[in-house]
Amino acid sequence: MNLASLDLNLLVALHALLQERSVTRAAERMGLSQPAVSAHLGKLRRHFGDDLLIRVGNSYRLTPLAVQLKERVRVAISGVERVFAAEPDFDPASSAREFSLLISDYGVAVLGSEIAALLAAEAPGTRLRLTANTPSLVEQAAQALVNHDLLLMPHGFITDLPYRELYLDDWVCLVSRDNPDVGEELTVEQLKTMPWVVTYHGPTASTPAARQMRMLGIEPNVQVVTETFLTVPSLVRGTGRVALLQRRLAAGVPAELGVRALPCPLEIGPLREAMWWHPMYDDDPEHRYLRDLVLRATAVLDQNP
Repeated sequence: MNLASLDLNLLVALHALLQERSVTRAAERMGLSQPAVSAHLGKLRRHFGDDLLIRVGNSYRLTPLAVQLKERVRVAISGVERVFAAEPDFDPASSAREFSLLISDYGVAVLGSEIAALLAAEAPGTRLRLTANTPSLVEQAAQALVNHDLLLMPHGFITDLPYRELYLDDWVCLVSRDNPDVGEELTVEQLKTMPWVVTYHGPTASTPAARQMRMLGIEPNVQVVTETFLTVPSLVRGTGRVALLQRRLAAGVPAELGVRALPCPLEIGPLREAMWWHPMYDDDPEHRYLRDLVLRATAVLDQNP
């Protein structure tokens, strides 16, 4: 396709129309008149050979093609914004850039406040967007990182992308404080028989610790699956369940939640947290600043392990 022959303003119109599902609201969003946006929609319909928006009663519904296009258009718009927002030099104090991190709730709990504090102090006009690093995004990390600055993720899931080490963490076993069957220590046999709360449990999704445990011959009796680490303590409290949790996160669990952390009776290697990015941002001055900031946030974390 010859891009020179396309009116790229139509991409902005398409994005607004697919997001708003209304010509009127899309016009308001773009700061254009309703007839102008209607004309854009007509051109888009002719280009794609599809209605894109179908009136149903008093509202519009996206056609199957429009549903397919919605995410592609969002990614394209994000890429265009990044291209035209690029600067030869980066001045944090005057920047209005949005930094985007793919990060788990564990990562937010451990590093989020320090990253946000450094940005607020050094680059007060910027915005920090924290997006959950779901299994589907991790599986397509290279593609996802085209439109996100960094992915904070332990080793064991991603290859062939640039990264920097951040910090180490250990795994502990979490049990309810009132569990009568657990004393001062857990045994391997108990891990085999107790019901488990696990995170990201699936054919391609699990924590590094859970994968190591399976390699050591323990297949957890999974009773509850959650995709947020911060919900684990409440799912263990008052039950006979057990769960693996990062030591840094377990240390911050309030006493009133009624759980306790015990050493794991298995030799499970440490969690090695890292930040990953797309190689096209290697020399981007804004991106280099963000990577340095995350490293400085980690240095503060290491002072308070």
